[in-house]
Amino acid sequence: MKKNIAIIMGGYSSEREISIKSGNVVYQYLDKTKYNAYRIIISTEKWIYLDDDNEEFPIDKADFSAVLPDGKISFDCVFNAIHGTPGEDGLLQAYFELLNIPQTSCNHYQAALTFNKRDLLSTLKPYGVQCATSFHLNLGETIDEAAILDKVGLPCFVKANRAGSSYGISKVHKREDLSDAIANAFSEDSEVIIESFLDGTEVSVGVITYNNEITVLPITEIVTENDFFDYEAKYLGKSQEITPARISKIQEENVTKWAKYIYKTLGLKGYTRSEFIFIGNDPHLLEVNTTPGLTEESILPQQANAAGISLEQLFGSAVEEALR
Repeated sequence: MKKNIAIIMGGYSSEREISIKSGNVVYQYLDKTKYNAYRIIISTEKWIYLDDDNEEFPIDKADFSAVLPDGKISFDCVFNAIHGTPGEDGLLQAYFELLNIPQTSCNHYQAALTFNKRDLLSTLKPYGVQCATSFHLNLGETIDEAAILDKVGLPCFVKANRAGSSYGISKVHKREDLSDAIANAFSEDSEVIIESFLDGTEVSVGVITYNNEITVLPITEIVTENDFFDYEAKYLGKSQEITPARISKIQEENVTKWAKYIYKTLGLKGYTRSEFIFIGNDPHLLEVNTTPGLTEESILPQQANAAGISLEQLFGSAVEEALR
């Protein structure tokens, strides 16, 4: 009997439209001979099942079900394609864990930890993971620009601590631009992380559980036309994403080792994509994404393709791993 798969997309953050694109690609490629796929759109206003005629049916949050013309439908598994809150920060993971519904993403604690850049890097430092020097701010705190720049220097990156797709991020070259960059980051989140600039090759490393085995996908090198890998570079063609990356064998071995180590140490599952910058041969971690983009143009699907894994296989494996 075919399994009912809820593909959740949308969400409450600025990444909503990107998430819907990812979710629709999953819906397109998930094997319909094996699964009954349902598009579930989640927003602050409503949770709905959207059928192929764009007719909406409300989701009952008490048990995550929907009543359709031919009866009530429940779901055997949830395919999580939500970037940002509530699908990447642990909220929905905890909800589905309480309902005992299998899901393709990591568990709620790991999702909350990886979504919080400050806490993630602080957790991994004792394990030997290298990262940039950072300064942390909470909304309402006094901003001491001299103390910030004394610690991280210029240029530096000002980031919303809990946001993705480069929302709320700025590269600051001059002290007089720091205040506006902090305000921009606070427009996305109540926590801000300010990091020293790392001048080196940036790479993205996909680590997934595929056919019941932790698998490191071919590495992607990020070459941006802009000052950094910002929204335009990610989504509007202002960058090159080169897979496999043009890095040395020792660099490849080092970043592969650390990406897999982080995945195992944190107890992650499903898809992840970690971002690193090389200083010499040493990879420095920027962040870990646990619900990365899944469109045909997104980095993780590009990496899977380079590994000979089709989108149908990639998405089907995620469902089977969750059901397992």
